[in-house]
Amino acid sequence: MSSAPFTYEPVGTTRDDLTSCPPGFHPLLVRTRLGEGPEVFHRAAEAVLTWEMHRALGVGIDATADRAAPDVDVTVTLAGLIKAPCRIIWTVEEPRRAGWAYGTLEGHPECGEEAFVVDRTGDGTVWLTVAAFSRGRKWYARAGGPATRGLQHAYARRCGAVLKRLCAQFEEG
Repeated sequence: MSSAPFTYEPVGTTRDDLTSCPPGFHPLLVRTRLGEGPEVFHRAAEAVLTWEMHRALGVGIDATADRAAPDVDVTVTLAGLIKAPCRIIWTVEEPRRAGWAYGTLEGHPECGEEAFVVDRTGDGTVWLTVAAFSRGRKWYARAGGPATRGLQHAYARRCGAVLKRLCAQFEEG
């Protein structure tokens, strides 16, 4: 674990409310139906908590632990070029909810927080929610404006599609 400070405040905003977005940040909320049943939930939760979903997306993951946990440092590498250092802020592992959020560190092109949460609703439906708030920190992220936000939404939708594929064999019915 590094002692580098987060590049934004308030840290931990997504813990209690995935829809919360502090002033001056852009919100992101993408929810994808993964399937139904406890097997789908457990498979999805494990894929999210162990970086499998991210690796299946084709992004590089360099983490100081094999599983998401508070204070684990993670560097995501996009397109082999862009390095995005983060630190896990919180995790949750409950019978119907599992996931984590990380916050940005120095060197990340954005500043803000992003959460990846799998939940199983009362009717058994399993969902992935990708929620974030961010704003550009490096010149190219700021210059991209709406295009940068469009790429973030596409990335969140891709997370859902990839996780749904990883869980497909466990779908009930």
